[in-house]
Amino acid sequence: MNLEKNNLVQIPFNKPYITGNESIYIGEAHKRGQLAGDGHFTDLCSRWLERDAGSKKVLLTHSCTAALEMAAILINIVSGDEVIMPSFTFVSTANAFVLRGAMPVFVDIRGDTLNIDASLIEAAITKKTKAIVVVHYAGISCDMDSIMDIANRHGLFVIEDAAQGVLSKYKGKALGSIGHLGCYSFHETKNIISGEGGALLINDRRLANRAEIIREKGTNRTMFYRGEVDKYTWLDVGSSYLPGEMVAAFLWGQLQEAERITSARLKIWDFYNQAMIKWNSIGRIEIPTIPVECQQNGHIYYLLLKNLEDRQRFITKMREDGIGCVFHYVPLHSSPMGKIHGRCSGDMKVTDDRSSRLVRLPVWLNIDNKLPYIMQKISKYFFLYPD
Repeated sequence: MNLEKNNLVQIPFNKPYITGNESIYIGEAHKRGQLAGDGHFTDLCSRWLERDAGSKKVLLTHSCTAALEMAAILINIVSGDEVIMPSFTFVSTANAFVLRGAMPVFVDIRGDTLNIDASLIEAAITKKTKAIVVVHYAGISCDMDSIMDIANRHGLFVIEDAAQGVLSKYKGKALGSIGHLGCYSFHETKNIISGEGGALLINDRRLANRAEIIREKGTNRTMFYRGEVDKYTWLDVGSSYLPGEMVAAFLWGQLQEAERITSARLKIWDFYNQAMIKWNSIGRIEIPTIPVECQQNGHIYYLLLKNLEDRQRFITKMREDGIGCVFHYVPLHSSPMGKIHGRCSGDMKVTDDRSSRLVRLPVWLNIDNKLPYIMQKISKYFFLYPD
């Protein structure tokens, strides 16, 4: 495979996987004549997710961002509240709460898992703290036992941003099912996709009925369609958080193959990890850490290079060889809006360090025959730049 002759990326970082059944189910949704949401396929997907995660109730949303925004409304976030979260995350994690008037309080991450450091959370709690939002980076769980213990002792909500965590587990429990609320993403960059899409996992029964109302623009429309009320009306704040039925039909095609998709991604992840062990052992790179209590889903394979310069050079060299490698989050505490709307509890040394050195390798189904070439070029880079 000779990709060096041009600078075009011929092995992209991500390539959405299509099972082949999505178009069949979309066609079926069209024939059923209900396209606006909460139809047959929405119900199938919701029930599947409830069974898999063991959640009390799962509501499909049009994005993980929407699920996070619903969570903020559900726990009654108001102006002046504080919400503890990592800075090493996507902007939606913070935006959902800033939109309600809350201040994100950023806590540093662990150096091994890149998840929020549970040992630093308690120091960040004030009288204004309403919730802890954990982010399961790369589908690898945070230390949920410690976090739930802290939350219970201080009377705080826990919201799991499990955007990357579908089919990952912590001590046998599905990510998203451990806190009071969990949020999934089915964006095309995730393992299980619907183009755009998400879900809110409700693990506290007290929040279930209100969640339905918030999702339906603040009305009890869902109850009306179930025959529980004779008319529906405006009862609460809310917005239009439903996905269309064709999106749900696409997702149903994916969920039926979810275990196989996850297994295939884990094989790719394991290939990279085995190939990188020698470079990790001599200190050239650092590779992901998977705590024994965590069962991950192969969502991301990343390397931690020596420094920012090393990472930039690595990405450039890989691109020259036709391989798409990318970095990840710019920490929120260093962003213009993060400086205005948030504050840090303690320093962000680990966040700043890891975010400047991290690079993600391509992981997508059917990349298998390209993996030897990718490893050949990565090894060549490490030989050319050993330090």
